[in-house]
Amino acid sequence: MALHFSEAEFDSRYEKLKAEMDARKLDAMLLFAQESMYWLTGYDTFGFCFFQCLVVTRDGRKVLLTRSADQRQAKHTSNIPDIRIWIDRGAASPVLQLKDMLFDMDLLGSRLGIEYDTHGMTGKIALQINAELTSFANTSDASDLIPELRAVKSAEEIVYVRKAAELADAAFHAAMDEIKPGADEGRILAAMQGAIFEGGGDYPGNEFIIGSGDDALLCRYKAGRRTLSDQDQITLEWAGSYRHYHAALMRTVVVGTPTDRHNEMYLAAREALAAVETQLVPGKTFGDVFDAHAERMDAHGMMQHRLNACGYSLGARFTPSWMDTPMAYKANPAVVKPNMVIFMHMILMDSITGTAMTLGQTYLTTEDAPESLSTLPLDLPVKSG
Repeated sequence: MALHFSEAEFDSRYEKLKAEMDARKLDAMLLFAQESMYWLTGYDTFGFCFFQCLVVTRDGRKVLLTRSADQRQAKHTSNIPDIRIWIDRGAASPVLQLKDMLFDMDLLGSRLGIEYDTHGMTGKIALQINAELTSFANTSDASDLIPELRAVKSAEEIVYVRKAAELADAAFHAAMDEIKPGADEGRILAAMQGAIFEGGGDYPGNEFIIGSGDDALLCRYKAGRRTLSDQDQITLEWAGSYRHYHAALMRTVVVGTPTDRHNEMYLAAREALAAVETQLVPGKTFGDVFDAHAERMDAHGMMQHRLNACGYSLGARFTPSWMDTPMAYKANPAVVKPNMVIFMHMILMDSITGTAMTLGQTYLTTEDAPESLSTLPLDLPVKSG
């Protein structure tokens, strides 16, 4: 088996899950989130774009129902002992096959926690699950259970997070080697992703964000490439990914000479990041983190140019997004704990002047002040001709 963690690590994760199931009086969990399956068993696939479900019982049974294409994948990458196949045929429903499997597992009338809030569960499947299982068992939404456990990283996980951070730094150095007047965005992107692959990393949970000129004001990837001008700006948001663990960074690079507006916005972003760092300590909330960001941004007159969130947790994530919970937004009561991996992004987009400015860093929380996982300087990056 191609497992990335020790047997003791997987045992510890199951015991944490079992304790939560006991507290919620759940007999079994129906896992649809690929992240949950990976965390609990090592199962590594993008087959969650089709129906699959991992059933975990309080007495320690783990049974995976998946398609035949993922049978060998599950055997090779996970410690799941019981792998069953639902058959693609006609109008056959995998949900009905799941119901039969639950009956075989003697879970009729049991208390089932279900992961609904995941990309591995479509609305159609959710409707079918509710229609077939509501009368079969006592079901409840347990979408938050494993994400809360995953938010605090173990020592073995932190090793991979640190490697991801090294790869993220390498990607930026590769980008800066390419950024100059006349550079093609495609070549910059290729250099970044190439550095991560060459370092043993993985595909990230979502596409890197790259945009220059007016596109530097976008916070999402879009198709199409552009050539940099003598005076330009390029926004990059990327993540090193290692064993699916992410460490993200964000920078706006000025090509040529920074404008006064670039400098004003950079100062606001830098102060906001420093303020955020004071709140990334145990006992503070993710709402406190956001408030620190907003206060500094707004003090510089940037309210209309900032976002309504300023960061989120990171971990082992699968497509379509590397974003994890909790997220830093107003009044979020989620508490900062030691050994969380949190990406903080200070994003300013001034559509009036067409000016972009971003500054993003990933931190590991500790018992005291947070540790930046990147060695990159926080200065405004500038590339002249």
